[in-house]
Amino acid sequence: MMMKLALLASVIGMASAFYPSNPAKVAPGKSEALPWLPKPKNLAGYVGDVGFDPLRISDYVPMDYLREAELKHSRICMLAWSGYVAVDCGYRVFPIPEGWAELNSRTAHDVLVTDKFGGGPNGPLGQIFIWLAFAEMASWLGVSQMLQGSGREPGDFGFGKNFLPKDPKEAEKRKLQELMNGRLAMIAFGAVVTQSILFDKGFPYF
Repeated sequence: MMMKLALLASVIGMASAFYPSNPAKVAPGKSEALPWLPKPKNLAGYVGDVGFDPLRISDYVPMDYLREAELKHSRICMLAWSGYVAVDCGYRVFPIPEGWAELNSRTAHDVLVTDKFGGGPNGPLGQIFIWLAFAEMASWLGVSQMLQGSGREPGDFGFGKNFLPKDPKEAEKRKLQELMNGRLAMIAFGAVVTQSILFDKGFPYF
């Protein structure tokens, strides 16, 4: 029980780092998330900026590239968490190939890569890796143009923009919601995988 509480506390602690402290208590020029550190200047003007960059990576890597990477990982982890938990809750896509019905999220990886039901090294996960590599190469064209000053916003692939409100303030609020949910999802996916392996149990993994 103590280990579970410690894991929960650590996840909450990591998530809280992305939320600002009380602005009234933050000294000028200091980070809102880490008030004992200077506020990184390159974060200014980006949605969700609370001064969280303790390693000062934004001093050496273009901020547009960092935001692109953050949004990409956020979106992947929101989908990944949902998929991981859905499988462990019993949801399946029919028809199910022979030998896959009893798999859970933890055991599926090894089976679909190495087992005869997964087709050996050329199984479904290998194919997914190849297609994702193609998608990554294609997306780099937009990222490369962005870094050369095309005006493209980080994470903008032209999908779902019609759902953004016309009011700039409301649109910024929606972007912040995506970012905050994505940051939480990155922590949550790491936690759910760790929990399922440590305790070898399905949802809720303890």
